[in-house]
Amino acid sequence: MSAIAALRSATSSCHQRLEKRLDVKARFTDLGAYRAHLTRMWGFCAALEERLAPESFGCALPDYEARRKLPLLTRDLIALGEDADGLAALPRCPAVPKQMDAAACFGCVYVIEGATLGGRTLLPLVRSRLGFTSNHGARYLASYGANVAPMWRDFGAALDGWCCVAQRQYSAMQAAVTTFDALADWLCGAAP
Repeated sequence: MSAIAALRSATSSCHQRLEKRLDVKARFTDLGAYRAHLTRMWGFCAALEERLAPESFGCALPDYEARRKLPLLTRDLIALGEDADGLAALPRCPAVPKQMDAAACFGCVYVIEGATLGGRTLLPLVRSRLGFTSNHGARYLASYGANVAPMWRDFGAALDGWCCVAQRQYSAMQAAVTTFDALADWLCGAAP
């Protein structure tokens, strides 16, 4: 089984739980709810990306820097009226994986990269309900624009190339499950 298929299988139930708990319609109905969602995503990505330096991947994911979501979330929050002091004061998720090898880093990024696929379906909703676009207020949801599918394929190829042995696959799967659970708890509150 390829590494990307193994991660998809290992995180399937986590993904379903998150989708159930994440009331998308409520999060994207008004400006306050949308801003609160972006603020939580910013806090999650700030904590995670702090641990995921480009050198974490060696040469296995050379375009990691272009995949970072924090700059997009920062621009969106500024477009929604946040300032530098407000951004600096935002809480950060304390539950992101802490000690990671390159395979675990791939597992974490798998979760965030997967969210870019979901962003394609949420962007039209945000555009129609709130008026935000890929150029203003919804850069995070638009992420790679027309390049979402190629960027996902490239990530999958890099993941498969690095996590081609069982030990690395296991490390990536564990990190992906932990990341999904941390994201769900951070966005929706601790699971009942």
